[in-house]
Amino acid sequence: MTTSLAHKRVAILATNGFEQSELFHPLNALKEANVKVDIISLEKGSIKGWDEDNWGESIKVDLTLQEAKSENYDALVLPGGLFNPDTLRTSNAAIAFIKDFFADEKQRPVAAVCHGPWLLIEAGIVKGRNLTSYPSIQTDLRNAGANWQDAQVLIDGQIITSRNPDDLPAFSEQIIKALSA
Repeated sequence: MTTSLAHKRVAILATNGFEQSELFHPLNALKEANVKVDIISLEKGSIKGWDEDNWGESIKVDLTLQEAKSENYDALVLPGGLFNPDTLRTSNAAIAFIKDFFADEKQRPVAAVCHGPWLLIEAGIVKGRNLTSYPSIQTDLRNAGANWQDAQVLIDGQIITSRNPDDLPAFSEQIIKALSA
């Protein structure tokens, strides 16, 4: 990959129970593209992934939400899984961090996969948007005013969404493409 993204910085917001592949695939793709990536979470230490039907690998938290400043990032990635976004959507600090990416004119990419769009619903930014997700939350997205579609990847303005781990190569590619624009 090119070194032109070496000046870019991306936040991955996650907590215990993130879908392992949905954090590690974009993380690795971004690192291969020379992007600086920070894992942001609710607490210091490390967080543990969920791998199919059991606990998976842990990853070190770089910054807590209290330490992180959204203006320091060029993009935000929201991995899915069931536990991760369900926990984060009850955190005022997590929702405020997400909302900050939509509060300025920079149009910084916000990428959510699987159940990650639950966080976009909670942030109140899905109305009128074309989004995809894991099929089980399509009704939640529609009820919040989104135009849900069954697609590998959808891009609507600064929002990038995907359905599941099978879509991760295309999802990661679109994040890198958005950072390159």
